[in-house]
Amino acid sequence: MLAPVRAIGTPTVPRAAVLPARLGAGLGAAMVIAASSEAQSRDPSTSRPLDPTRLEAAYARAAELPRLRSFLIAVDGRIVVERYYRGATRARATNVKSVSKSIISALVGIAVAERKLKGVDQTVGELFPRELRDSADAEKRDITLADLLSMRAGLESTSFGNYGRWVTSRNWVRAALAQPVIAPRGGPMIYSTGNSHLLSAILTKTTGMSTWAYARRKLGTPLGIDIPQWPRGPQGIYFGGNDMRLTPRAMVAIGELYRNGGRARGRQIVPEWWVDSSFVVRTYSPFNGHGYGWGWWTRDAVDYRVNFAWGYGGQFIFIVPALRATVVMTSDAEGRREGGHLDALHDLLDSYVIPVLEEYRCEQYVAC
Repeated sequence: MLAPVRAIGTPTVPRAAVLPARLGAGLGAAMVIAASSEAQSRDPSTSRPLDPTRLEAAYARAAELPRLRSFLIAVDGRIVVERYYRGATRARATNVKSVSKSIISALVGIAVAERKLKGVDQTVGELFPRELRDSADAEKRDITLADLLSMRAGLESTSFGNYGRWVTSRNWVRAALAQPVIAPRGGPMIYSTGNSHLLSAILTKTTGMSTWAYARRKLGTPLGIDIPQWPRGPQGIYFGGNDMRLTPRAMVAIGELYRNGGRARGRQIVPEWWVDSSFVVRTYSPFNGHGYGWGWWTRDAVDYRVNFAWGYGGQFIFIVPALRATVVMTSDAEGRREGGHLDALHDLLDSYVIPVLEEYRCEQYVAC
C-alpha cells in the first residue's frame, strides 16, 4: 500500500524543497505556460527544457498497461510528454468520473469569492429549507459546505452499493438528504457522490445558472478549454461529482491552474486561499489511507507531496508542486473495479516519472 500523508493539515516538506510550489501561469495554444522568475531559482522560460528522451523507461512501462489511454507530463508549464494509446487521441474527451468532484470544488470556491455563497460554514439547512423542514432532519440542517466538500457530512453514502438505488431515484437531491445519519458531521470520511451533487444543486440555486454554464464561464473560458455538457439528474441539475468529459490537455490545464495557486493567463481564476485550503488534509480514506481535503486527494510519493484529482477506473490529475509538474493519466473506465491498474498508475508516477523530474530539478535549480 502507498504511504499515506503524515498529518492532517500539516504540509509535507519535501527533501530540498526550496522552490515555491506555484508560478503565475496560463495555458496557451502551444501549451507553453509562461512563468515569472523567482529568487531561489532561474526563470523556467530561460532554463533548458526537460529532454523527453530521459523518460524512455516511463514510456515503455506506460505502453505495457492495457487500460491506460493517455499519459501527459507538464513541467514548468510546458507539456514535455504527450502519449496516447489504443485509439485515444488529443481531441477526444474522456469521462473523467470523480475528477469532476475536484472541479465542483473549484466552482464552489469561485462562488464563495463572488459572494454567491456566504462561506464554507454555510449550512444545508439554510440552503435546503424545504427539503429539511421535518423535525427528524434537525441534525442534518447543521451540515456545512465544508462537510460536503470533505466527505464528512455524516450521511450514509450514496456511492458503492447504494449508487444504483440513488441514481434511479426520482429526486437526487432529496434522496441524498434522506440518507440516514451514521456519524457526526465533521467526523470520519464517508465517500459519497451525493455530497457533491448537493454542491451542484447549491451552485445552481445560488448562481442563477446551471452548473455547466457556470463551469464554462468561470473555468472553461478563462482557461481556454472546452467543458461539454454532461448528464443531469431528474430535476435538470448537472451531475455533481461524476461523468464530466474533458480532454487530457484540459485536465493538464486544471492541474496547472491549481499548481499555480488558482492563476492562469494572468488572472486569478480560483482564489489562492481556496486552492491552499483544498489541499489541506481534513480526513483519510478508510480504504487506501490517502488524505482528502476539499475535493482533492493527497499522498506522499517518495519524498514529495502529491495532490491529485481521481476518477474511477484510473483518471488522474497529479500535481507535484516541488517538482513544478502536472501529470495526467486517463484510462478505460469500463468494466469492473480493478485495484491492480490503479497501483500501476501510482507506481508509474513514483518509480518512473518522479526520479527523472527530481534529477532535472537538481540540474536546473538546486544543488542537490
